Amino acid sequence: MKHQGTKTIETSRLILRRFTLEDAPAMYRNWASDPEVTKFLTWPTHASEEVSRQVLLDWTGQYEENAFYQWAIVPKKFGEPVGSIGVVRLNELAQLVHIGYCIGANWWHQGITSEAMKAVMDYFFDEVGVNRVESRHDPRNPNSGAVMRKCGMKFEGTLRQSDWNNQGICDVSWYGLLASERLRTKKGG
Repeated sequence: MKHQGTKTIETSRLILRRFTLEDAPAMYRNWASDPEVTKFLTWPTHASEEVSRQVLLDWTGQYEENAFYQWAIVPKKFGEPVGSIGVVRLNELAQLVHIGYCIGANWWHQGITSEAMKAVMDYFFDEVGVNRVESRHDPRNPNSGAVMRKCGMKFEGTLRQSDWNNQGICDVSWYGLLASERLRTKKGG
């Protein structure tokens, strides 16, 4: 893999960029403080803007590492972050990245997460040279799986009671896409 770090990515509607400490109020307000947004996630709902600031302090401190990937999802029309997308696990030997994402409820069902996920997947295949992009979700959150399918990821199975989130022990559905599958799809085969 040729690590590039968190570079700015632009799509038709979005800017995916590095977070700054100034994003803490938007992070807290737009998604991190909402228990409906964090319901199926592995990190707790932020109790204050200071918690969001501490998370961003950690992330911004890691941006100098070429193998650290964490983007703010910024709709061009809105101008501030409404969610995040990034690598939650990286395996150099298998050349894989595991992507996690989160977006505020006001932006659900608008294709924003799928647009961000597709752009990040393209970046990892085309620029970083990964062999596999994967993600997972709690089956009780089917919209997350819909994002993965919309981006061309293949459903690989559900592991029973093999994970934990804010609902407790849970099943987890796995999706993945290989570089070879993506190339066949792009060529029309």
